[in-house]
Amino acid sequence: MEAVIAVGGKQYRVSPGHVVRVERLPQREGSPVEFRAVLLANRDGQVTVGAKALANAKVLGEVVEHGRGAKVSVVKFKRRKNYRRKTGHRQPFTSVRITKIEV
Repeated sequence: MEAVIAVGGKQYRVSPGHVVRVERLPQREGSPVEFRAVLLANRDGQVTVGAKALANAKVLGEVVEHGRGAKVSVVKFKRRKNYRRKTGHRQPFTSVRITKIEV
């Protein structure tokens, strides 16, 4: 069983037992989480797509950890003007273990 879910403006292909990194969620570590935005479900080759067909579908998971991703360096530079700026950014994430897909 596989599904495609939408979380935080991104889409993820998940299956039970899979650990996926999504945008930061407010739940605590070890708490359950439920994703209602299921875009596609695949059960043994039988693909279900569409808002009406997947209106009651949901993907259940458990929060494994919270963290921050690798640092991304941002450099601004203008030639001949003595203008240089270097900053960095680390995007927060939540790791979720998918436990069950209900269609």
